[in-house]
Parts: sequence; C-alpha cells; structure tokens
Amino acid sequence: MDQKERRVGTVSRGIRMPIIRQGDNLAEIVSTGVLEAAEIEGFELRDRDVISVTESIVARAQGNYCTVDDIAADVKAKLGGETVGVIFPILSRNRFAICLRGIARGCKKIVLMLSYPSDEVGNSLVSLDKIDAAGINPYSDVLSLEKYRELFGENKHEFTGVDYVAYYSDLIKEEGAEVEVIFANQPKTILQYADKVINCDIHTRKRTKRILIDAGAKAVCSLDDIMNAPVNGSGCNEKYGLLGSNKSTEDQIKLFPRECKDLVLDIQDRILKATGKHVEVMVYGDGAFKDPQGKIWELADPVVSPAFTDGLIGTPNELKLKYLADNDFKDLSGEELKKAISESIKSKEANLVGNMASEGTTPRQLTDLIGSLCDLTSGSGDKGTPVVLVQGYFDNYTN
Repeated sequence: MDQKERRVGTVSRGIRMPIIRQGDNLAEIVSTGVLEAAEIEGFELRDRDVISVTESIVARAQGNYCTVDDIAADVKAKLGGETVGVIFPILSRNRFAICLRGIARGCKKIVLMLSYPSDEVGNSLVSLDKIDAAGINPYSDVLSLEKYRELFGENKHEFTGVDYVAYYSDLIKEEGAEVEVIFANQPKTILQYADKVINCDIHTRKRTKRILIDAGAKAVCSLDDIMNAPVNGSGCNEKYGLLGSNKSTEDQIKLFPRECKDLVLDIQDRILKATGKHVEVMVYGDGAFKDPQGKIWELADPVVSPAFTDGLIGTPNELKLKYLADNDFKDLSGEELKKAISESIKSKEANLVGNMASEGTTPRQLTDLIGSLCDLTSGSGDKGTPVVLVQGYFDNYTN
C-alpha cells in the first residue's frame, strides 16, 4: 500500500464514559470505552498512545471517601481538640472549605493564619498595588483582621465573588469553634498564638513543617497527616491524607486516589491483549498551568499524576526546529532543509541537556505536560469525558 505522509501530529480526544460508582471494575470500563470509541469514531490505537484517567473516577471506584466527622475525630486525636493554628490554606470552597469544617469541628478555637497578598496557588486576598500603597511589607508584617479591614476593606475573589476571610471565619463559628484571623507569611508567627498547628500548604508543606518543629511547636500536622489512615471505617490516603481532596456533598469528601499503579498496568495489559498495541496509561488530576488573568496556578493536587506506566517516566528529549532552521541550516530551504532537519532528529543524542539545539523546549516531566493537556481536554464540568486518549505525543517531524 502506498504510504502517504502524515499531516497530523498530537491529537487529544476526550472519551465519554458511564458514571462510575464504588466497586466498578474501572480497568474493564476504561479499556472497553476506549476500544468502543475507536471503533465508533473510526480511529486506530497505536503504540505509545497515552490513555489518561482522571483521578476523580479512580477515587470513586475505590470508594475513597470520608466525612466531616471523620476529619474532626482525626484532628482531635492528633492535636488535642483545644486551640489549633491553621496556617496557609488555599482559598477554595471545593478544595478546602469542607476540610476546614472538619478541622473546626475537632477544636475549641482556630487561629486562622492566611498568607497574603494571595494564597499558595494565586487566589488573591488583596492586590499588590494596594499592598504597595499601604506601605506594607508582606514578608515581615503581621496584620490582624481589624488592620486588614482598615487598610484593604472587603476583597471578593475575582471569579467566585466570595470574600474568603469572612467565609472561612463564619464557617469556623458555625462549627462551634472560636476564631481569630491573622495575616502573615512567616510560618513561625503562628506560634505566638498556638503551639499546635495544622499547616495546610501543599507544595511547600515539608519546609513549613520543619520550620515549625525547629521553632518549638508542640505538635504539627500537615494536611497529608490528616486522614492518612481510616477513621471509623472511612476511606483514607496513606501518602497524601487530605491533600488532593474535593467536596463530594455538604458532609462528605472524596479523597485523592489510593495506590493505583495496578490499575494503569491492568489497562495497559488489556489494550495489549485486545489490539497488540503497547500504550502508556496514567491517572491525572490538576494540570500544572497558570491562568494569566487571575494569576491562579491550577495545581491544588499534591501531584499531577499519582500513577503511570514506566514509559511516562522522564522529560521530553526534543530538538528545537526553529533553532535548527535559523542556525545550523540557515542556508537551506525546501526539501533540502526538511531532509537535513530530519537527519538531525534521527541522530539526536539520548540526552540533550545542555545542547543549544534543545534550548527553549519545555523542561518538565512528561506526566506534568500530558496531565495538563488532559485536564484542559476533559475540563472540570459536564463534558462527560473523564478519560482522555492522547495520540502522537511522542511523534516528531520524521514520523
């Protein structure tokens, strides 16, 4: 058969799936769904295609849930149930508010210390321009709630319209706990108010915990220390605790998936047996990208991908085509240029770190890049495509 030159590179397809419930055989459902989509839509699976499964349906199939009461019981057992400092939470109704409800239910008083001008992932409490105008140094200055209101008034979130300072304060009081709010960016500041602390930051949690312990805190739990074992028969996450959790109902949280390497290997094996093709498989959550308008970094999960097959380990190893065209082969054009670039790609080194011809290629983990693509493809609403098939990602100009 006459081989025609391919004109399409990477393709990302959202694959529709049934609603997943606890106990469902997810490997079977995902594999069948991808194979049926290929048949109905008229495409074929190829070696090194990537099947990506959103973490939410993995956790749902696992039945990995806990309640506000479970969180309260765990917090009380680990921190004593009296005055607890809760520091550096992200500002999110979906991600943190229900966790805070459980934390408050397990304490008599919460000293809530918010980072400013924004939280860890970029949700703003006050603009930098207002900070500058007030002559405040956010690195060193500690603000009481009264001082914050005096200087900056009410600052509603740009996209949600929520005043998170009031929202979190009211939520804590609704749970019967006393609340004091301060604004500071130095972790050890909280020890002037409480000697038992929950540090709620995600990606900086290990450093924050170390600083607090070194400064003499009596007890410190990161969010990955809460719900890291079952409470009254609940779900849990041994590695990440409450990190990566989402609100399920008003009283229940869906936790980040537990160990799921077996799942991705099972899907990979099923596709190999059905098609003879060796695909890669990953579980993904948040993409690791930043919104230029709201300045929000998407990654509220502890990792983009909690499980993936071995072919997704590492970073891209790519040459920059425009660098080759503008430098090495600047005097060539047409077929001659195409052939020269193709030969460079075919003979490229296995590791291009430090090679000028790779400068400007994206130096990120493959799972972070593909996870971001999949998160944007599946969306977070009603698309009904919790599985994404990525084809041609590992192709290059010569394929």
